[in-house]
Formats: sequence, structure tokens, C-alpha cells
Amino acid sequence: MTAPRRQRKRSCRGLIGGLVLLALGVGARAATTEYLVTDRYSGLAISGFDPVAYFTDATPVLGRDDLEYRHAGAVWRFRNEGNRAAFVADPNVYMPRFGGYDPIKVARGTGVPGDPRFWVIAQDRLYLFFNEEDRAEFADNAEAAAAAAERNWPAVQLTLSP
Repeated sequence: MTAPRRQRKRSCRGLIGGLVLLALGVGARAATTEYLVTDRYSGLAISGFDPVAYFTDATPVLGRDDLEYRHAGAVWRFRNEGNRAAFVADPNVYMPRFGGYDPIKVARGTGVPGDPRFWVIAQDRLYLFFNEEDRAEFADNAEAAAAAAERNWPAVQLTLSP
């Protein structure tokens, strides 16, 4: 078999595999996080707060409804064009880890949505917490808490409804 033919065959396998995954319901969401906290009525991620502002302004800032971007099955809002452009360029950098679920609760085996007002950036990732106590516990030893949540996240995802 010639090299171009082998390459075409591999490309077809990739395409067919991708179509099978889509047919099974596994799509683009799997590339980011399988579950993302969103408002069931508006579809907003992180209650409409600008995910980039946590990194640039070090504070939660509500995004504008005229600056939205749809990604990973949710609507994201931004306070300015620059933040939206940064997110569009690399959403995984700015999306909250564990889809916005509280990592302390995830480490304990439950999926509880975080509140965008209680947050920490650790290891270049945004983490949201259910309450101030969970944020403080995480901040005491972020590396260990994140590692425990990481270990439990696959099992916790099985308990969440898509």
C-alpha cells in the first residue's frame, strides 16, 4: 500500500471513529469537561460572570449580555471584547476546573455546584466553591485538595445528570 493510500485510510478511520462517537452522544463537550454547571433556564455558565476577569482583574465581574459566546453547551458572558477574544482563543485556560463544581465536595464524592463569588486561582486554574468554608479549606492546601478532587472526579461525573 502506498503512503498516500495509507494516509487516506487512517483519515477515514478517524472520520468514521468521530462519527461513531457523535452517534453515541460523545462530542465536543468531551474535549473540555463532561459536565459544566449552567443555569437551567438561561444556559449561562458561571451565572453570567466573565471567566477571564478572574485572571485579569482578580475579581468576579458580571459579563454583558451583548458579549456572549457559546461553548461546551453553555453561554459565556464577558465584560469586554478582549476577554471574549481571549476565551475564544483558548477556553480551557479560563473555564473553571471540574466544570464549576466545588472541588472540596468533589474530593468528598459529591457534585455540588460552586458559587462564582467564592473562587480561587491555583495551579493556573479557576476553582469555584459552594461556600467560604470550602474555599478556605482548599486554600490551606490547594495541591492536595485538587489532587483528591481529580481522583474522585470520574466517579462524581457518573452521579451527575447531563
